[in-house]
Amino acid sequence: MDEALLENLLEWLRIPSISTGEGEPADLRRAAEFVVRLVREAGGEADLVTVGDGNPLAVGELRAGDADAPTVLIYGHYDVQSVGPVEAWTTPPFEPQVRDGRLYGRGTSDDKGNFLPLLHAACALATSGELPVHVRVLVEGEEEAGGESVAAWVQADERGADAVIVFDSGMEDAATPAITVGLRGVIAAHVTVTAQPRDLHSGMYGGSVLNALHVLHGALSHVLPAPDGSLREELCAGVAPVSPAELEAWKRLPSGDTILAEVGARPLHPGAGAEFRTRNGAQPSVEVDWIEGGAPRTIVPARAQAFVTMRLAPRQDPGEMRAQLEALLRADLPEGAEMELSWLSGAPALFEPELPAIRLAAEAIDRATGLHTAFVRSGGSIPVVAEFAARGIPVIVTGFGLADDDIHAPDESYRLESLELGLKASREMLLAFADLPRG
Repeated sequence: MDEALLENLLEWLRIPSISTGEGEPADLRRAAEFVVRLVREAGGEADLVTVGDGNPLAVGELRAGDADAPTVLIYGHYDVQSVGPVEAWTTPPFEPQVRDGRLYGRGTSDDKGNFLPLLHAACALATSGELPVHVRVLVEGEEEAGGESVAAWVQADERGADAVIVFDSGMEDAATPAITVGLRGVIAAHVTVTAQPRDLHSGMYGGSVLNALHVLHGALSHVLPAPDGSLREELCAGVAPVSPAELEAWKRLPSGDTILAEVGARPLHPGAGAEFRTRNGAQPSVEVDWIEGGAPRTIVPARAQAFVTMRLAPRQDPGEMRAQLEALLRADLPEGAEMELSWLSGAPALFEPELPAIRLAAEAIDRATGLHTAFVRSGGSIPVVAEFAARGIPVIVTGFGLADDDIHAPDESYRLESLELGLKASREMLLAFADLPRG
């Protein structure tokens, strides 16, 4: 175990850098300053950058000896989730401890323990004079809170990079490292239906007046998936086919039935497990996440609300899909009913496995770990990845977390073996990227 890496990680984990409403601004700043200090100690330049009222970004650079070397940007986040009920933790969440080959504490897996080996490897190579690429460092403090500072920074950044490495993901299992080449985007709609000026007595008026919950249910019926989970044709526009390299890689991975069984999930239909990787990584989906209206008494509700999310498949256009979703929700709205919509959205991202950056990264991870890297897709979203993708910069989304790290839960942990794998893979990747084509 690299003792310097472990000591630095323990120091970083002791900072309670919670961004989800319970943290202190001073702690968030200390966590960002930690990154700045490490870069400067390795001979690089770094500083804090604040966008609007957001939490500070740690932005820096470690220069290669060759001025014409490729440029690689490494991304992570120093903010963490709330700890939840403290009594549910075996040891205090910000007093990290090693037990049975695991490091326990909030942020050990998401994302301090996952990311720090990448920064540590870059700093070590810079200190020894072996760094073959310019490494730009970008570590944010709003990932867990859905902040927009990092997106604004990426959009305004004029320099860019030849590739980006994001250590904010995990392995398929303990024997299979992975590179996530596809991420779904997301559109979220807060739907409010108003059907009456006030709640009315159901005995006196029911059957003669508009019921907001009925109107809302009718609107949602136009966007709900079929019993097999498939969506209307207009919501599937622009979906990109899965590449042969990905399909081949998926054959070596755990089945969808296994994945669903691990969390005790009840399949949507008998074939859901067999379709899992395609359905959750390469196709869109719609979910009604929340609905509210009326009261448990005899009334006709005047107002009803719902929160609806659509996961966008790679290559789908967020603007086009938002317009389609809105048109369907508003279709057949009864006269006299009013609908208000407020939106949040994030674009999908997709990178071909044959891209030089992806290929070099996979080969480097294979050499470092002695394992075979799989190309996978994620049903989730990482907004900053979509920002880089929009600029045409290839992004390697990887990491060494596992399903039993319990991210966001009490007793979050990270294997010491994962730290070592992350360090070895990071070093190999940075050395291999000397062969990156210049953008």
